[in-house]
Amino acid sequence: MRFATTLLMWLVTTLLLAVALPAAWVQQHLVDEDGYAALAQRAAADPGLQSAMASELTSQVGRLGTGVNTGTVSLVAAAYTASSTFPGQFAQANRFAHRWLFTDRVRSSVDSQGRWVIDAAPMLSDAAFKETLSDYNVTLPSSIPIPLTDNAPAALRPGALRPVATFGPWVSVGAAVVAGMFALLTLFVARSRGKMLVGLGVSALLVGASGWAAIEFGRRRLDAVLNNSSGDIRRIAEVMIGTAQDSMHQWLNITLIVGGGLVIIGVIVSLLVSLAKTN
Repeated sequence: MRFATTLLMWLVTTLLLAVALPAAWVQQHLVDEDGYAALAQRAAADPGLQSAMASELTSQVGRLGTGVNTGTVSLVAAAYTASSTFPGQFAQANRFAHRWLFTDRVRSSVDSQGRWVIDAAPMLSDAAFKETLSDYNVTLPSSIPIPLTDNAPAALRPGALRPVATFGPWVSVGAAVVAGMFALLTLFVARSRGKMLVGLGVSALLVGASGWAAIEFGRRRLDAVLNNSSGDIRRIAEVMIGTAQDSMHQWLNITLIVGGGLVIIGVIVSLLVSLAKTN
């Protein structure tokens, strides 16, 4: 009976960990505005994103005024995206997109089709562009929405993820607390603490390995979503997704390391207990 109870609690703990880990990552890096901006800022250091963004900014300037020398603007845009100020301003532009999706506080800047957009105005307002824009008599509007998708699904509509922003923190914290409580209860119920430490380590290893597999599966689904974008926007989105994927891999690697550590500690504890009983 005790073995069955311990096994059941171990299974529940493993499932709870499988929920708590991705929930915590999503809350910190996607749902939280500051976390999402930090993710975007890291992505902005990628040369591929910088090149794509320079091309997109050049196109936006060309649409704002006639007689614009795109060659000159392209050189200015390339220098700007390679500068130290670009990552922070790119992150600010992504805050715009985040608020649009999670809070719907920027309806006035949504395009006529209600597509998910980022605001290029903060970037084009940088000192790097001022002189060039002035030379071509280009006046910047208060916002310059750039659609991220040509045919956005229902999930990418203004305020579509507002409930996630409201309940996400509670879910992530609650899942982590419950998973921790069940882990402690499993240790308490188990007949052998050393063996159960090994078991909990195996749980972490299973969750980490399953996470890697889930990311690979999910990437295929994301590639289908990216088919709604094209050109520079797709290149930017691919770098953003790649940066998020790298961050998730880091969390999973830490989980695998912790799991391996628990297995080693559990084996050592079991050996010490056996030696103590023998003596």
